[in-house]
Amino acid sequence: MADLHTPENVEAIPGNRLQFFPIMMFAITMGLSGLTIAYMKASELFGFPHLISCSMVWLVTGVFILIALGYLAKLIRYPQEVKAEFNHPVRINFFAASTISMLLLAIIYLEIDRRIAFWLWAVGASGHLFFTLNTLSFWINRNLEIQHSNPAWFIPIVGNIIVPVAGSAFVGNEILVFFFAIGFFFWIVMTAIIFNRIIFHHQMAAKFTPTLFIFIAPPAVGMIAYYKITKSFDFMTMTLLDLGIFFTFLVLFMVRNFIGLRFFISWWAFTFPLAAVTIATMLAYHVTHLMLYRWLALIFLALATLVVGIVAWQTLRHMVKKEICVME
Repeated sequence: MADLHTPENVEAIPGNRLQFFPIMMFAITMGLSGLTIAYMKASELFGFPHLISCSMVWLVTGVFILIALGYLAKLIRYPQEVKAEFNHPVRINFFAASTISMLLLAIIYLEIDRRIAFWLWAVGASGHLFFTLNTLSFWINRNLEIQHSNPAWFIPIVGNIIVPVAGSAFVGNEILVFFFAIGFFFWIVMTAIIFNRIIFHHQMAAKFTPTLFIFIAPPAVGMIAYYKITKSFDFMTMTLLDLGIFFTFLVLFMVRNFIGLRFFISWWAFTFPLAAVTIATMLAYHVTHLMLYRWLALIFLALATLVVGIVAWQTLRHMVKKEICVME
């Protein structure tokens, strides 16, 4: 198959790239939101300048609005393209990135405007439940192949674990545990499926290699959600945290797998999981005051910042070259 990103093919692509505006763009907001929350916590714990987190709040809010308006315009002008993505065995998983983005923005706005935070959380949580039910129904009613599976499957189902993180400020545990239970149960199921696919079947396409970082997110976010629900730093909290740290070490140990990868918008899968484990270790330091967690948090924050910076630069670079929002 010809390389659609070569200059010759890029020139042949229609000028209006709205038709190929991918739902995966919401992964950008996830990564930026995670890093914003990390810097907000760093301001509280380590005395980082508030200017950094304040600037990032404006940035991630603007990016989310632009992406949301862009995809809404695509829905209005090219509804069949949106329908095709919604029925695609891989892309369907990324629709939940839009609701996760809203949940992460709700966490950010908790300290800015609780009314905005509440509506972001309410719409994000209800929308995510819809995407969970729809995706599970899609999987059950379709004859999917094992090669369709990849770590992006965690997004619509295990993403429910994020709901209690912001929701603890608005509703009781009867709602929070409902979402936590869904995410926790399917995290175990999905992990078994994805590891089976990775180890015993053909390697994933190069564009999905960055999604291996998603293994970090469920235990890291799960630790934060569990603490929000129980208010206890117990054995379960430490187990989830340590699993998040372990998966971080694992993907860093496999760094050669990621060097030299051609740029795809899926590179943003690197970002949110690193921010999540950073926030989890910050919470651990806040509760225990152990220097181990302090240094891990600072190291992970530096790494997350570096990775987000690299991915953001590559995204802007390829946007200028008109190599994003093109037919694959």
